[in-house]
Amino acid sequence: MGLQRFESAAWGKYVKPFELKVEVESEYVPEQSDPGKQTYVFAYRVRITNTGERPAQVIARHWIIVDGNNQRQDVKGLGVVGQQPLLGPGEHFEYTSGCPLHTPVGSMRGSYLAVGEDGEPFAVPIEEFVLAMPRTLH
Repeated sequence: MGLQRFESAAWGKYVKPFELKVEVESEYVPEQSDPGKQTYVFAYRVRITNTGERPAQVIARHWIIVDGNNQRQDVKGLGVVGQQPLLGPGEHFEYTSGCPLHTPVGSMRGSYLAVGEDGEPFAVPIEEFVLAMPRTLH
């Protein structure tokens, strides 16, 4: 089970008042997968860190999931794993979730909707990361 690490962050010389950094690691979950039935399950771990100067809260998520056949699925909802974490400067929130696919390879990307302490919403991009079953040698 190889881990893949992907990171997204806004780059700039100055710290912004409201800024969240997202890091994602994904891995194939063979014990929950059944390639004979075209079921491939992947786990992904997300770490959201407040790199800004002010508190911000994650309100909603939008995932774009694309499998190896280029079939797209959009998943939208409130919060992350049933929570809407409020993060002070330097604080982070971590969670693990899963994604089933019908192909051994795919990708995910998306965004979070967050709100600064001033009530202004802002988007937090989640850069694309790969979901892939590792090759098996015989």
